[in-house]
Parts: sequence; structure tokens; C-alpha cells
Amino acid sequence: MTDLTRYPSVHFMRERARTRLPHFAWEFLDSSTGIEAGKERNESAFREIELVPRMLPGNIEAQTETVLFGQTYAAPFGVAPVGMSGLIWPKAEIFLARAAAQMRLPYTLSTVGAETPETIGPEVGDYGWYQYYPTKKMDVRDDILRRGKDNGFKTLVITVDVPVTSTRERQLRAGLRMPPKKDLATFWHAARRPSWSLATLAHKTPHLVTLEKYHSDNADLRSFLATMLHGRPDWDDVSAVRDLWDGPVILKGIMDVGDAVEAAKRGFDGIVVSNHGARQCDGVPATITVLPEIASEVGGKMKIIFDSGIRSGLDIARAMALGADFCLLGRPFLYAVAALGEAGGHHVMQVLKDDYANNMLQLGVENIDGLRSLKVRGRPTPTNW
Repeated sequence: MTDLTRYPSVHFMRERARTRLPHFAWEFLDSSTGIEAGKERNESAFREIELVPRMLPGNIEAQTETVLFGQTYAAPFGVAPVGMSGLIWPKAEIFLARAAAQMRLPYTLSTVGAETPETIGPEVGDYGWYQYYPTKKMDVRDDILRRGKDNGFKTLVITVDVPVTSTRERQLRAGLRMPPKKDLATFWHAARRPSWSLATLAHKTPHLVTLEKYHSDNADLRSFLATMLHGRPDWDDVSAVRDLWDGPVILKGIMDVGDAVEAAKRGFDGIVVSNHGARQCDGVPATITVLPEIASEVGGKMKIIFDSGIRSGLDIARAMALGADFCLLGRPFLYAVAALGEAGGHHVMQVLKDDYANNMLQLGVENIDGLRSLKVRGRPTPTNW
């Protein structure tokens, strides 16, 4: 059991992770793009949202269980797809999948992860979601989807907000490659982080294992992905993928109301309101600022999942109050695994769940409907203010 007094929040896990990761791995995890104003907006916009508490509610209990797509989860959040998680910490995907299954929360495996659906499917059991980047070749598309289905993944997440690879300046300066370069700088940074290095040697050098069967040359990440992935799909492309999947299908990366309306018209089960953690464009709005308008337009017509900038259970409560049905988090889970190893996944999930429940009681509500009934102040200007 991890000592809660040492790591009671994501903030403290992040600080611990910084001391355990090689420079290139930390830069991949923590950076965004440009001057990183977008990443700061994602987080600072949350801090400006104030929820006005209701007092004297009587004897209430926080109800964290949430039903989404017919399945009950222990809380309204799950693990977002994070590419190359194995670079951040060896076996990170396995650790998080196991923790998600134990905690009854969804875990989303990335197409560009360091573990295959064949490995993660048995670990995550009934709580597996499967992320798909549209591919240029239809036979590759069909095979990737088949592998997800065959290994028990239920919900498909189509990521549509990576039209091209972004610059990510901090990563370039750190010399990041996938697999990591075998040069003096890489060995020096790795040697300074022996826990990461020993764990990597004991497992395997991280690489894009799901895609490697379709392309033999994965020495350079940018060229590899450029040959494989279709960064500019259209509505017909994603609708065709939806028709191939037997289960809920979600579009991840929606920020515009018009796109949300079109997704609802085309019969998608949900959208993920997300700016990809501000890793693609530094000039996009904070995701939480576009959520109320989208929720006002398509809420009730499809499920609205929120992503980007969440760092606490209070942030989850804020997103739910502004119209989200569910939330996904990426960096916090990887901070936790980098900080605490295999125990990190379970620990941060419990911390977030407890913080979410505690803040509901502080606000005088016991469920999502109660959160949405609260008066909201600050930015963004919400529909229920």
C-alpha cells in the first residue's frame, strides 16, 4: 500500500516522476508544443471555475458509480490513450490495465502503444477500450480492428485530432526517438535514472508493437507514422470504421460545436471533447471552455466525454458540472506509474476517486445531477450560470 501522506495528489506524484525519468522520457510525458501556452490554459481554466456549494443537504453519501454505454464503472473517469507509454515506464500499459480492472474503470490502449491488444486484452478484461488512429490502408484498418475485437475490447475510440505530427520543441531538443537513440546522450540520461534503466532492460526496449507487423522500418517515429496513419480522415472515413465495430464508437478530439452536431447526426455513440492535451496546436482554446456549449447542443443525444487538463477529483467534478458524462485523463496516470511503479496506477485511481467523492460532499451534492444543479462562476461562461 502506497503511503497516502507522501503522495496525496497528482502534483506530488508528478514531482516524484520528474526525479525518476530520464530527461528524454520526462520531456515526452510533460511537454506539449509551441511555448506551451495551450497546456497552461487547459489547467488554469479549471482553476477559474468556481462551484457554489449547497449547505444543509442532510445525511448524504457521494455516489461515484456511473453507467456508460450499459456498463457500470466505479467512478466517472478512466485512462485516456497515451502513445508510447512504455517509454515513460516499462510495462506502464500492463500496470494501468491491471489497476483499471481492479478498480472497475476503463483503460484505453493506444494504437501507438508499447504493448499489443493481445497482451493488454487479458489484463484489462471487461474494462478495455481500444483507441484507433485511421490508417491509410484498408487491410491494415480491418486487421487492427479485428485484433481489438478478438481480444475483448468493447468500446472503440477513434482519434481524429492529429492531422500531422506537431513540432513538440522540448521533445526535439531532448533528442527523442522511438525506439530511443543509442548514443552517448541517451546512455548518459538513462544512467542517471537507474530504476528506469534496470526496469527497461528487464522488460524490452519500447517500440510501437501493435503497428510493427505492418511496417518493418520503425527507426524514425515521424516517417514510420507518416507511412502508416491517415491524419486527415473525413466523415465518411470515420463512419465506415463505426460500421465495422460491434460496440460503442466514440470520436476523440472534438472541439467545435458543428463537429459535435455532425457526430450526433451520424450516429456515433459519443465524443471526447479534447485538444489532445494541447500537444498538437498551441493556439487552441482550453478544452473546458468549449465544453458547456457542446453539452448544451448535443447533451442527451450522445455521450460527452471530457479530456485535457484534469489534475484532480475536483477537476472531474467541475467537468461533470459543466455537462460531461464521463472524463478521461492521460498524464496523471503516467506520472503515477513513473513515480511509484506498478503500485502507481491503483494509487492514483483511488486518490482521484476519493477526491471526487470528497468534493461532492463538500459541495452538498451526492451525484452527477446534483453537480449539474450547482451555480457555477468564473470562466467559462456556462449554460447553468
